[in-house]
Amino acid sequence: MSGVRFDLGVPGDVRFGRGRLAEVPGALAALAVTRVLVVTGRSPARADATRAALTAAGCDSVVLPVPGEPTVELVREGVALARAQRCDGVLGLGGGSALDAAKAVAVLAASGADPLDHLEVVGRGVPVTRSGLPCVAVPTTAGTGAEVTRNAVLSTDGGVGGGGVGGGGVGRGVKVSLRGAPLLPRLAVVDPDLLAGLPAGVVAAGGMDALTQLIEPFLSARANPVTDALARDGLRRSARSLRRAFEAGFGSGGTVGEDLALASLFGGLCLAGAGLGAVHGFAGVVGGRLQAPHGAVCAALLAPTLEVTARALAERAPRHPAAARLAEVAALLTGVPGATAADGVTWVRDLVTALGLPGLAQHGLTDADAAPVVDAAARASSMKAHPIELTRPELLEILRAAA
Repeated sequence: MSGVRFDLGVPGDVRFGRGRLAEVPGALAALAVTRVLVVTGRSPARADATRAALTAAGCDSVVLPVPGEPTVELVREGVALARAQRCDGVLGLGGGSALDAAKAVAVLAASGADPLDHLEVVGRGVPVTRSGLPCVAVPTTAGTGAEVTRNAVLSTDGGVGGGGVGGGGVGRGVKVSLRGAPLLPRLAVVDPDLLAGLPAGVVAAGGMDALTQLIEPFLSARANPVTDALARDGLRRSARSLRRAFEAGFGSGGTVGEDLALASLFGGLCLAGAGLGAVHGFAGVVGGRLQAPHGAVCAALLAPTLEVTARALAERAPRHPAAARLAEVAALLTGVPGATAADGVTWVRDLVTALGLPGLAQHGLTDADAAPVVDAAARASSMKAHPIELTRPELLEILRAAA
């Protein structure tokens, strides 16, 4: 059978625009939520105004801060809190970690299941099929697109499950996902005003995460017309605004915040609809071993992965559609219609340097890590969508160049 075929799962309600955070209390009321668990980042005070608005609208709230990467144990604590407080809804208000935790708590609080029932690699890996508590996702950073994805990424401490890095137990930890359509929030509210005041490092790491999540689905073996359109627009926005936001902030009334918020949103929709690739195949493994922001890991890996992929395509599949797509990515990033894949690699390297993001060695990656990381990354689900299968020597080359 030929022709275009794809699946595209998105929240039933996505609202974008400045000031739209104010719509959250009414939206929760429309979902019949009367007591909501508010999942925040490490500074729960940032949710005080929203919680006050919820109270004024007749909705009680309980807060769960997520101080770092969401872990299996933190999600268990969140589920216990939601059930003990009889919460009938969840509001994720923060970066990707808060949103992933909120989505996981929402589905598990309804079912009573343990995270290990559903987690890949370290658990049973059973897909989530039962509807969760109504979940509203409000990102306060621009990077992960977690508000529109049907998975939740959790970190382990290396002491759970079996499988994982090195094949003999998780060892030093790993990032793994819960997956299933019920993890999609009922509502995603993307308000660019919430990006004001973000630290430059958060802007840089988040922006590189979003950029990677636009490039990889565009090159993916599962690319489709909808994700292609979103990726093209998102790449233009990221290319013109990420460095500006890092250097000068978001200002007031400008388009930089809207550009990066849309790039993040579109990246989330693209990865949900077309999958990712080798950068994220590595990133999940590396992120479980190092204390490094996910976007910074992607930044270190992106240019080497594009360079090795372009060479692999030229050598083994010169007529592969992804070869032309690599050149198109370069043209979208550089603004030069005749740009080559090599030009795109140079542009990405220059951007990462300008953003001050270091290589993986500065985050703690050592030569001893190379073999187990490559072995685990080669088995990662994201690798399946990469446009060409990379050999083990090519994967080692990418990792060493990213260091």
